[in-house]
Amino acid sequence: MTALAGYPRSDGRKGIRNLVAVAYLVECAHHVARAIATPFDDSAHLIGFPGCFPNDYAQRIMQQLGTHPNVGAVLLVSLGCESFDRFALEQTIAASGRPVETLVIQHQGGTRATIEAGRKWVEERARELAGAERVPMEISELVVGTICGGSDGTSGLSGNPAVGRAFDTLVSEGAACIFEETGELIGCEDIMAARAATPALGDELRASVAKAARYYATLGYGSFAAGNATGGLTTIEEKSMGAYAKSGASPISGLIKPGDIPPRGGLYLMDVVPDGEVRFGFPNIADNAEIVEMMASGAHLTLFVTGRGSVVGSALAPVIKIAANPKMYERLSDDMDINAGRILTGEATLDEVGREIHDLTLRVAGGEPTRSEALGHKEFILTYKSFEPLGPSCLPA
Repeated sequence: MTALAGYPRSDGRKGIRNLVAVAYLVECAHHVARAIATPFDDSAHLIGFPGCFPNDYAQRIMQQLGTHPNVGAVLLVSLGCESFDRFALEQTIAASGRPVETLVIQHQGGTRATIEAGRKWVEERARELAGAERVPMEISELVVGTICGGSDGTSGLSGNPAVGRAFDTLVSEGAACIFEETGELIGCEDIMAARAATPALGDELRASVAKAARYYATLGYGSFAAGNATGGLTTIEEKSMGAYAKSGASPISGLIKPGDIPPRGGLYLMDVVPDGEVRFGFPNIADNAEIVEMMASGAHLTLFVTGRGSVVGSALAPVIKIAANPKMYERLSDDMDINAGRILTGEATLDEVGREIHDLTLRVAGGEPTRSEALGHKEFILTYKSFEPLGPSCLPA
């Protein structure tokens, strides 16, 4: 078994990467922040919130990302007149023991002066982080997320159930595993409720899917793209069955929302659909939005299943790409980490690919780069949402 080692953090968690996060606090500061981060390749990753108006969800997500176990230092880049509470964000990060600095473009002297100051700060912090020592880390300290994107008719037959097998093994070893998305689990609510750790949690799982169904009905558009239909899927229920397969067969320990960190190992469903009336449009406008939300809930890495093909990665946390479709794998093999399509061609069994995913997860946690990391993918997106706190039945006692 792969021996893990992580970077210790003051809250007791450990990181599998040790990065500088460069965070813009409004779209007006995006260019400057990107210019600061660009020269540092793998050591600095760009994240940010584009909105000028305040939003509690965005504030919380940025606070969770600034204190993510994979992050060792944070540079905040503000224009100066946006409504984002940069002071609270800086205080939260500083309280975690991480180096943090805020550059305000309007105070710093403009684009060139801010870029110069920012690059100097990042260079110094990256040099410090490069010399940091790692300590032993248990599998039970890992948080692993999974999503599927660019799904087709093969996703639910190979890649998703193989991830489910990997999840079952990781959960048995004490890891916390997060699956989503409630808008793509319509029709599976009763099956999930039967796996809930308590009857009350089962009711919460049903309610989360019912909320998603109402939300999408109001929008007049479900979580179903043209590419899904071209790839052979016919209904949201059919897509849901495939998406559900990623969860495996372990008991469901809890229901969380973006930014909620699983209190212990087990299997957790993430409810990504905003609470209240429909105000902010589609719950997640791209796959990377879901990756960001799982990172905000502490996910060290993400297992990404795709049938049609997707080349994205992520800032801050590695993404393992799992090809469900063997023909797609032939075209995009340079972007894929695992060919689960071998299940369909008879070259491997579901258990064999599940074990392959599990073993690669541990190697990546141990420092091995994923294909998306090697190719320089650092996608990130964060938009407006609104959530109410979790109810007492959502998490294990």
